[in-house]
Amino acid sequence: MELAHKLDSYGKPAWIALTVLGFMAWWPLGLAILAFSIGSGRFACGKRGFSRWQEQGADAMKNGFGCWNRAQSTSGNRAFDEYRQDTLRRLEEEQKEFRDFLDRLRQAKDKAEFDEFMAERRRRSAEPEPEAPAGT
Repeated sequence: MELAHKLDSYGKPAWIALTVLGFMAWWPLGLAILAFSIGSGRFACGKRGFSRWQEQGADAMKNGFGCWNRAQSTSGNRAFDEYRQDTLRRLEEEQKEFRDFLDRLRQAKDKAEFDEFMAERRRRSAEPEPEAPAGT
């Protein structure tokens, strides 16, 4: 841990240099140094570090992975905001209609394949089976 304290006194550039040298020497060593650096918060930006990334990920999941949050974001131009809301609503409706179309298309394809399988099965069962020669 003495090495870690010494590198901490030099800051992030020292940790980055050590990580790069670790990768150059032997990639598992570099990976271990990188994991230690990230896990201990030494590569963190600001006080909150890695937990900030986790919070941003949770916020992104709540807001639809980076989509505009219509309730909070406004441009200041009411006409544009209304146009944007109408356009997003229309796009969401079109997306739903397209998903429904794809579901119907998949269902029709599955039904056609199943009907073909059943017809082939009926043909095989209707054909007389060849009899084995009687003297062998």
